[in-house]
Amino acid sequence: MSVGPRIDEDHMPREPRTPATITSADVARLAGVSRATVSFVLNDTQGHRVSDSTRARVLDAARSLGYVPHAAARSLRAGRSNLVLMPASVSAFGRLASDWVDEFNTELERLGYTVVLHAGRFADPVDAARAWAELRPAAVFALDGGQFTPQATELLRRAGARALLAFSSHPVPDVHTIGFDHARIGATAAGHLIARGRTRIGVVMPLERGLDTIAAPRLAGAESVVARRMATVTPVEMAYTRESATALARRWRERELDGVFAYNDEYAALLQHALLAEGISVPAEVALVGCDDLVLSALQQPPLTTVRLDLPSARRIAEALHQLVDAGETGPIGPVEAVLVQRGSS
Repeated sequence: MSVGPRIDEDHMPREPRTPATITSADVARLAGVSRATVSFVLNDTQGHRVSDSTRARVLDAARSLGYVPHAAARSLRAGRSNLVLMPASVSAFGRLASDWVDEFNTELERLGYTVVLHAGRFADPVDAARAWAELRPAAVFALDGGQFTPQATELLRRAGARALLAFSSHPVPDVHTIGFDHARIGATAAGHLIARGRTRIGVVMPLERGLDTIAAPRLAGAESVVARRMATVTPVEMAYTRESATALARRWRERELDGVFAYNDEYAALLQHALLAEGISVPAEVALVGCDDLVLSALQQPPLTTVRLDLPSARRIAEALHQLVDAGETGPIGPVEAVLVQRGSS
């Protein structure tokens, strides 16, 4: 009788073991307290007295076990979520918005909220709202009020969103809006260029995805100003790359434009470098205006004229959001103001 090769079970590859999920019961067992006490401590429940020594024991046990509370279960106990959802369109607003959003996140964390940036891109606002609603946020804050249609707003409200906020150029039903008129930015820039004697004005239209919702109203604002003056506006496409800026600068004299509103300071700085490299003098041949008043704008040679955006403070908006979630109402918030800062480029 033949015998097959002996199998050494001690050296056989083993399936990786899935670590057991740590629960509040494990924390309670290690700390020597009830699960209710663990819940009171980890959720910082008001109205339940827990001694400092017991609180420390529970926190030490949770830390040593690597216990993380279940967000959905905590929301169910609290009666509402602590999640604030922001569509990732914030990236379309450039560095200014990124810095402001960082501060806004800090203020919301101070108030006990967790901020989630949702990176999904949706052509239909209702599809967007449906995806956001799956996370059951307490609030949705959008930098573009166009994302809130009546159908999208109703869907989010039914999913339990207690606060809907947005920057918007016009009031949006059932949404707490903060005035942010991009057309006014374009009008401010174009008005300044006309006042400086420029009559053939280019407006940079970024080729990057998602920026058209901001660039289009800025172009419209510029067009509304020149319509009342002896001047013209020409949209000029440009990507945020050295190659695109160089190609545009090489064709600049063919276009016979003597002024340009370059969407924001980042595009303005890139275009100014390209124009100067082609021997086109700024501002003698071309007066140039950016937007956002970033630190880099004042460091250019020549320093960039820009449109400064005076935003409401991140703390004010965070507190307004908290009031809407907590009480369903809050006071009005002043609009974003566009202020021309003249420097050497114009």
